[in-house]
Amino acid sequence: MLPKIDVPVYETILPSNNQVIKFRPFLVKEQKILMMGAQASDPKDIIDSIRQILSNCILSDIDIESLPVFDLEFLFLNLRARSINEVVEIKYRCNNDLSSDKEDKEELKKCTGFVTFNINVLDIKPEFGEGHTSDIKLSEKVGMKLKYPTFEMMKDLDTEGKSEDDVMYDLLVGCIDFIYDENNMYYPKDSTKEEIGEFIDNLQQKNLEQIKTFFGTMPKVKKELDFVCPKCGFEDHIILEGVQNFFE
Repeated sequence: MLPKIDVPVYETILPSNNQVIKFRPFLVKEQKILMMGAQASDPKDIIDSIRQILSNCILSDIDIESLPVFDLEFLFLNLRARSINEVVEIKYRCNNDLSSDKEDKEELKKCTGFVTFNINVLDIKPEFGEGHTSDIKLSEKVGMKLKYPTFEMMKDLDTEGKSEDDVMYDLLVGCIDFIYDENNMYYPKDSTKEEIGEFIDNLQQKNLEQIKTFFGTMPKVKKELDFVCPKCGFEDHIILEGVQNFFE
């Protein structure tokens, strides 16, 4: 029988609840999954790859499917850092339109310059947006507590051909933790989908704006960068959001 190779064990802390998570680095089998995910064009395939890798490598007793997306993205970045390299090299093509000052606007001529960034993924932590709250006050007496979308929710979410409001509506159905008034708390599991749908349909526009703010200010894995193109001198500010930017 061939000898077993010792694999190191690392720890990190979940942003959502400060739980200590133990994990091991990628092995060759996870690296193969990673490569297949990096080549996928469908975001759902990337989600599946991340889910499989995390399931294989996390040693702590946690339910992957129930964790918020930003927790899993954070875990994946830590796993990638300990398995491959803490530093990710990202190349960004300059977006400057060199034909903007010309009379003939039909022929666009983009700058071909590249800027290279070396980003330490261990420095990236999910951050709450300004004004974030999960407690949505619907009236003086009624409110709603929301929870964060999970990987499973995002995978099952059908966005094709739907407006932003329709997608938010579908996501909201799965993100209601409970509804409350002065006397009681009402959990989705105790109501039918029709009852929940009717409740959402009777919200005011200002309530929808509150809900949009919740989703728009949720913690995100992101990195903001400023650069000056070495070729044309164009200055730009970019925001890298989502784990797919650090996937390779």
